[in-house]
Amino acid sequence: IGWLLVGSIFGDLASMKLHWPDLLTRQAWLTFGRVRTAHLHAVNYGWATAALIGTSLWLMPRLVHAELRLPRVALAGAVLFTVGIAVGIVAVLLGYNDGMEWLEAPRWVAGPWLVVGGGLVGLSLFATVAARRAEHLYVSVWYVLGAFIWFPMLYVTGKWPTLVGVESAAANWFFAHNVLGFWLTAMSVGAAYYFIPKVLGRPIYSYQLSVVGFWSLALFYSLNGMHHLVGGPLPTWMITTSIVASVFMFIPVVATGINLHMTVVGRFGALRYSPTLRFVVLGAVAYTAVSLQGSFTALREVNRVTHFTHWTVAHSHVGGYAFVSFVAFGAMYYVVPRLVGHEWPSARLVRWHFNTVLAGIALYVIALSWAGVAQGLALLDPKLPFQVSVERTIGGLYGRSLAGWILTVEHLIFAYHF
Repeated sequence: IGWLLVGSIFGDLASMKLHWPDLLTRQAWLTFGRVRTAHLHAVNYGWATAALIGTSLWLMPRLVHAELRLPRVALAGAVLFTVGIAVGIVAVLLGYNDGMEWLEAPRWVAGPWLVVGGGLVGLSLFATVAARRAEHLYVSVWYVLGAFIWFPMLYVTGKWPTLVGVESAAANWFFAHNVLGFWLTAMSVGAAYYFIPKVLGRPIYSYQLSVVGFWSLALFYSLNGMHHLVGGPLPTWMITTSIVASVFMFIPVVATGINLHMTVVGRFGALRYSPTLRFVVLGAVAYTAVSLQGSFTALREVNRVTHFTHWTVAHSHVGGYAFVSFVAFGAMYYVVPRLVGHEWPSARLVRWHFNTVLAGIALYVIALSWAGVAQGLALLDPKLPFQVSVERTIGGLYGRSLAGWILTVEHLIFAYHF
């Protein structure tokens, strides 16, 4: 929650600079490039990752019917991961930057902390599974264990020191796309597969669909990142392979969407009474939406309009906030009372939280999606000067800042409630 608040403030500041460029320009550490990067690291590696690691540590013993093994190792890993995030953000604010999206923190400053920290937490989880008393591994276990196998591999590959130039760009987008799909998405989908049936008191709709969803995600997602480099100096076959894999993502997304939806069918009335169910179900809907939107955006005909525009930022927030953060909020509403032995104090604040963040992220995504399309169409028109593409985004950028402050105020209220 601390990282959520820090990241929100940095995000609001970065957003305001896009339509108020003279804001806080005298201090180098408050310039746009640094505060936006600090925002990304705080919310992606701090808030979202920490919340989902905590959720995974809570879920795993219950799913395999065994006490958590090596808890001190897990605690040490969590501390190291947190130190890595803090050191990386400070380094970025001081001007040290590796210049790779989602990997800006210097590799020798933040990298070892994150890889070793995440690895130690994973070691505790794997030891717990090895000591299991359950006969079968539930689908949530697959996703969580997959995440802790994939993350160190992704980070080391993305930060590999000998990759330069075009190689570096390819590795960058291999990481940047897959850290969402194989790290944050894997833990979030695993949590959704746990909380929705748990709250409803019924089994998941189809075991076969869960198998299809997991293995097709593992097969197709790893190739997706290259569609961010359409038009770049890479072999055409690499880009085309990535686009085809992006389209094939329909398979895991539709399989998971049908499975979770059919689990809820007939019990939608329960959403009125359970904040966990409201947040997690809406997060699952956002997962379907952002994935289908991503497959659509990967197509060259669409990409040429949306690439290098605010559309991409809107799209990433559907995944990073409407999906991942909503699942994390829902998990916390379920787990925290059971950890502290006390219910959330105010049902009104819970309802206010859900309604406000839903309105805030809806305004954010709509405003930036509209601005991105207008920007892209202006950039494609050779008769229009570049300035027109900038002017057409102003309304959307004001909407973005307003939405950001709505979310930040609600995050402060949520922190107070916690």
